Amino acid sequence: MNIPESLKYTKDHEWVKVEGNVATVGITDFAQGELGDIVYVEIETEGQELAAHEIFGTVEAVKTVSDLFMPVSGKIVEVNPDLESAPETVNDDAYGKGWMIKVELKDSAEVNGLLSAAEYKSLIGA
Repeated sequence: MNIPESLKYTKDHEWVKVEGNVATVGITDFAQGELGDIVYVEIETEGQELAAHEIFGTVEAVKTVSDLFMPVSGKIVEVNPDLESAPETVNDDAYGKGWMIKVELKDSAEVNGLLSAAEYKSLIGA
């Protein structure tokens, strides 16, 4: 299972990569594996400012639909346009081309409250 050391994680299985004042967010390799084949990603919150833990979209797999939660507070400045026509990209490349949103951080200190790779591994029993 792939859990990059350079990323931060949430208990809801989102990953966060911070570059300057922008965080790129997606779901973890573990999460996509648990969901199975992803058939649809719905994110209609572009341009909205959301608080940490609010729902920013949903991901639909063959067996279930799961909510996607904001790992940090901020404004969603970009949604991955490729996921509309190729949602399976999340399964194929969860930490790369399968990213979901980019968030302009409201408070960069919130990132410090996220899980490290080691803490996330412990959470999922890896």
